[in-house]
Amino acid sequence: MRSLTRDQVRAVDLRAIGEYSLPGIVLMENAGRNAAHLLMALASLDPVDPPLRVAIACGRGNNGGDGFVIARHLENLGAEIKLLLACDPAAYRGDAAVNHAVAVRAGIAIEPLESAPLEAWSAALAGSDWIVDALLGTGSSGAPRGAVAPAIRAINLGRDPHGSDSRAGKIFAVDIPSGLDCDTGFAAGECVRADVTATFVARKIGFDAPGAGAFTGAIHVLDIGVPRRLLDEIAADG
Repeated sequence: MRSLTRDQVRAVDLRAIGEYSLPGIVLMENAGRNAAHLLMALASLDPVDPPLRVAIACGRGNNGGDGFVIARHLENLGAEIKLLLACDPAAYRGDAAVNHAVAVRAGIAIEPLESAPLEAWSAALAGSDWIVDALLGTGSSGAPRGAVAPAIRAINLGRDPHGSDSRAGKIFAVDIPSGLDCDTGFAAGECVRADVTATFVARKIGFDAPGAGAFTGAIHVLDIGVPRRLLDEIAADG
């Protein structure tokens, strides 16, 4: 599958839901589950004492919804999880709201940080073996705003609030590093510098831009259950 633009990514989702009757929440579940299993496979290569400690930073859209699914599956796999929210929980809608509610009922630790300064984000991330960036997805463009900007800055700093030089953890971006433009590969403002990007369905066209690799790190393409016929049609239409 060749690299996809923002519009093509949107078309994959819309057509899978509209033409193939695949509920969006099923696609989100597949994406989050496969991302969680990839993270655990990568973490198994690290000299880390169990339990694996993972902080997941979630934005208000479907990328944040993916983060909630990842949290549930990582916890089922034995990891110690905390969810850090860059928005008011009441802002979640649709599939993201469903998976937020599941996380709440499952008793996963959730810390709302929508009004928190950089120092609070840094403190919340400290001690994590891995940090999951589920803040912004492929639909985002322009410089990150609101609570997302200090969240990204804290993720990149990766230092504890006491000034240690040790990284808080490796960074795992969900679908695309937050702040990177899907089409241009340009970062207009704060942008996550990931060690690993778990991207869904196909690479994004912006990943091929000069310099984008400094933000994506190693790229892994994950299946989310979209029918092969649809992917072939999207590729042919491009």
